[in-house]
Amino acid sequence: MTQKLFHIFRNTPLGRETLLQSIYFCQKMGVRPTIYIPEATKFLMYFENDVVQVDLDSSYLNDPDTAVSHVEQLLNEAKIKPELFTPKNFTASTLPDIPTSFEFMCCPRSISDLSSKIGLGYIGPRVRRIIQAARFPVLITSPVYKPWQTIAVFFGGSANAVNALRLGIRLAKITGMPLDIYTQVGKNTPAEYRSIVQDKGLEKRLESVLNQWTFFEKGRFEDNLYDVPHNALVVLGAYGHGIIRDIMFGSMMEKIQSTISNNLLIAGPKYTMIG
Repeated sequence: MTQKLFHIFRNTPLGRETLLQSIYFCQKMGVRPTIYIPEATKFLMYFENDVVQVDLDSSYLNDPDTAVSHVEQLLNEAKIKPELFTPKNFTASTLPDIPTSFEFMCCPRSISDLSSKIGLGYIGPRVRRIIQAARFPVLITSPVYKPWQTIAVFFGGSANAVNALRLGIRLAKITGMPLDIYTQVGKNTPAEYRSIVQDKGLEKRLESVLNQWTFFEKGRFEDNLYDVPHNALVVLGAYGHGIIRDIMFGSMMEKIQSTISNNLLIAGPKYTMIG
């Protein structure tokens, strides 16, 4: 069965950039984009332990007469057969239910706020809820279309970081792109970080795709991020936290997403990878 990426289309120039990024991801990963052109500003996503209501801004309903043709034009140019998603179930007449059985989902940094309000370091609360609840990784795009040529995994040794490393190895094997690891050295030594990878049984799989492992032993983490190539797809692990069921990415994660403009692929706390 073909794996799919779910994409919510915004019929604006910024929305075009995001769709181009989804198309590029799908081409590299061998998955098919499934495009949802919303007819209402709200929808529900039913996850195993959470229901997320997404409230889109009005720009997602912009110029509906041209939305389908704009999507089809971009997909046809990429030689991808258009696959448009039409909701079948509704909690209310204007509240469609969106399935969560996709393998990937693409989001801009916010899917609930006007583009004029979106800052580099701002990831909307609905996107965070999706990341927290989803079993699939979420692609958060750069502001404009930017093809990526390498894969960069940030590894701090936690269970979430191990998940992100597994995902990064999978991407590197499928795309044939080199994989780089970046670690800000804390309490552990470089040898201890390598030992974590070995203990998780990832050493041999990593050796086949690893280009280099960079350990930042000095300097501020946010300053060291300058060494991350601008054309890398950055793979990260996130964890859920807080009594209000929001998601906090952790201090390192927040610094990464607020400092660099790379495309991000985020594996949340519920992410599970088959194989």
